[in-house]
Amino acid sequence: MILHGFGLRKFLLGGLGPLGCIPNQLSRASAPPGQCVTYVNKIVSMFNDALKTLVDQLNLDYNGSVFVFGNTYGTLADIINNPNTHGFTVTDRACCGCLPMSTPCRNRSEYVFWDTYHPTQAVNNIIIDRALNGPPSDCYPVNVKQMAKM
Repeated sequence: MILHGFGLRKFLLGGLGPLGCIPNQLSRASAPPGQCVTYVNKIVSMFNDALKTLVDQLNLDYNGSVFVFGNTYGTLADIINNPNTHGFTVTDRACCGCLPMSTPCRNRSEYVFWDTYHPTQAVNNIIIDRALNGPPSDCYPVNVKQMAKM
């Protein structure tokens, strides 16, 4: 591993979020109202499972290094499935039309998605906080703060 050869010893490998739930996929695929595109999320879950397994293997192979899996999927799915808990009201549409001369929504903090692909800053802050401080279900096998102390 090239980065390891340069002396890096702490790595956060971020998993993919539930791409079947982003507004782009919801508008393109025929998911039932209020549901995500299942087959897309199954593919993402397979990738994330393999990445988590890779983290375990890298931790065995590179003694003295720490590899951590960031469960972006779990965090974002929690936000989408429990929006009110996190202060959001809109989970299936983008705040920004992102076309020339388009006006973003008035209250960005209510939206999970900024555009048809990306979460809003408020969502990213939650993802970051859970990676920094969360349990192993959010960041495996340790969170970023724990990793920094190692």
